[in-house]
Amino acid sequence: MTVTDHSQQLITVAAQAAADKLAHNIIAFDVSEVLSITDAFLIASANNDRQVRSIAEEIEDQLREQLDIKPVRREGEREGRWILLDYLDIVVHVQHAEERSFYSLDRLWKDCPELPLPADALESRNRPDAHTDEVGNAVAPADDFGKPEDLH
Repeated sequence: MTVTDHSQQLITVAAQAAADKLAHNIIAFDVSEVLSITDAFLIASANNDRQVRSIAEEIEDQLREQLDIKPVRREGEREGRWILLDYLDIVVHVQHAEERSFYSLDRLWKDCPELPLPADALESRNRPDAHTDEVGNAVAPADDFGKPEDLH
């Protein structure tokens, strides 16, 4: 089983919305072969709680406006560190950079195929304020001494 055209369309709209709000390290994985509950994961990150919320809201707004779809579940908004938007066909994870580094969803799903994304989303991996390691995985930003900040 592979991602459906509908799921790919959702991923494309959500990724562009995240890129429009300057999300970092946007990536999408086809998890349809290993999970029966969804086709794909979209992962994006930001450096502060306010931006995490803003990205999640923009994704929700664009999917509703362009495709007339709402999430069946939304979690994590109160804390603003990791917001999950469940659209059944796709699940969107918008994470604070520290949470993304700590939970390493990128590494967990790295064996799954990456899905195509709009150019703006792909460019999010090269933003100067996006924190990644040598292979492109999101990592926590360094403190003033060049060491990763402590994770909460």
